[in-house]
Amino acid sequence: MNYQEHIERRPEIMMGKPIIKGTRITVEHVMLKLAGGYTVESLLKSYPHLTHDQIKAALEFTADMLANEEIIESI
Repeated sequence: MNYQEHIERRPEIMMGKPIIKGTRITVEHVMLKLAGGYTVESLLKSYPHLTHDQIKAALEFTADMLANEEIIESI
């Protein structure tokens, strides 16, 4: 999957945080809900306008950001 099809950043929406395209739902919000115990199914039920592919894209986006994170060694 190409997460860019579902995730965007626009300075005028949610202060430029990555969001699900066509919504004001941030990737951060999706991750916090999943980390807080929501399943993908419960998230889709709570936000019926979201799709499984959009949630998967949020997960891929997050994984990509972490994979490219700069590591700073402590002394």
